[in-house]
Amino acid sequence: MQERTIAAISTPFGVGGIAVIRVSGADALAITDKIFRGKQKLSEAASHTVHYGHIKDENGNVLDEVLVTVMHAPKTYTRENVAEISTHGGITASKSVLAALIKAGAYPADAGEFTKRAFLNGRIDLSQAEGVIDIINAKTAAEQKNALSQAEGGLSKEINAVREELVRLAAGMQVAIDYPDEDLEDLTTLDIAELIGKNLERVKRLLATADSGRVLKEGIKTAIVGKPNVGKSSLLNCLAREDRAIVTDIAGTTRDVIEEFVNFDGVPMRLLDTAGIHETSDAVEKIGVERSRRAIDEADLVILMLDTSRELDGEDERLLELTAEKKRLIIANKSDIKRAEFDGALAISAKTGEGIDLLCKEIKKLYKLGEIGACDSVIITNMRHAAALEGSRAALKRAYDAITGGLPQDMAALDIYEAIDRLGEITGDTVSESIVSEIFHSFCVGK
Repeated sequence: MQERTIAAISTPFGVGGIAVIRVSGADALAITDKIFRGKQKLSEAASHTVHYGHIKDENGNVLDEVLVTVMHAPKTYTRENVAEISTHGGITASKSVLAALIKAGAYPADAGEFTKRAFLNGRIDLSQAEGVIDIINAKTAAEQKNALSQAEGGLSKEINAVREELVRLAAGMQVAIDYPDEDLEDLTTLDIAELIGKNLERVKRLLATADSGRVLKEGIKTAIVGKPNVGKSSLLNCLAREDRAIVTDIAGTTRDVIEEFVNFDGVPMRLLDTAGIHETSDAVEKIGVERSRRAIDEADLVILMLDTSRELDGEDERLLELTAEKKRLIIANKSDIKRAEFDGALAISAKTGEGIDLLCKEIKKLYKLGEIGACDSVIITNMRHAAALEGSRAALKRAYDAITGGLPQDMAALDIYEAIDRLGEITGDTVSESIVSEIFHSFCVGK
């Protein structure tokens, strides 16, 4: 119900300098006036001005000293009247002010309701709204840059350009289909094929970024594998820059898969420290080894660790064979006490940090992460967008095949309309209410 005025704390709970309570709706300023005491009424203040005063409860007790920012519709985040109350940080002050607003007539905001109102009021489209949550959740500078571009309409611009061209094409084809006897300037088969092909390529170019986008958003799922006591846990701790895994001289300390997300010099990685893979009669170790094998199967990247303090043996050879079909980097650990030489392996010391910068460079090279970070074009990071683009690509391919195969134009037109609808799912023009609700439900309260 958009006629309701809503309120929520928009900053994280906890100790801090300030907290911000956002109020949005037709009565946002009038409701805030009921609890605010300053030099003038907020409802009479000019838009985009800040006012000093105090918040008081219904009994006149001062709850906090505040600054209130007044913003009049439509030049606000939600395109409604908005008041943002900056209180002292901490749970007590912000919760007491929010409680006073609820008593004064505001309703508690649902998760993502402010951004949902921005979408429903036409300030942003659905892909821009998803860009907002991606900014909040960004773990690396490259991911944040791409999310900001999406929130500012970078993806929408690309999608709308294709969609508008397809709409014009479909409209021209429909006129020719509906009025075959009229003396109209028909689109030739060659014209139609050329326009479909052009936009098919644009959709395919966007889709081609989805794998890089998934890595950018979710991180490279990286399994660190090797024999027991080769230094896998030390490497995880080195990359995570904290003692996340137990490290001892006793072989087999790690008996399960430990997962840690790290931003390693701009490289987003989901590190999996696995149990040492070897033959064992220990029942618990066997379970750990089996889970390590599954981690290898599911990983985007395998870092296979060899031990330079020992020569290669049968277990090393089996690991080399087991990971041969995976994208992998072979590293020779314990370079600080090196005895053996391994061709093609990157020498590092997880204990001293030697060679870790070279490891980072190799990972960046494998996934072209330097190119992603420097790229100003749109990168598809959202799997919902990728699915919609794939649906559009398939429909345009069918349309192209139909028109170049000599089938009637109305057969191709049906597929063009489907492509238009699938692209509209990205911006929200043709998406169902249930999907919209699901998207905003993933937002935090107060955004």
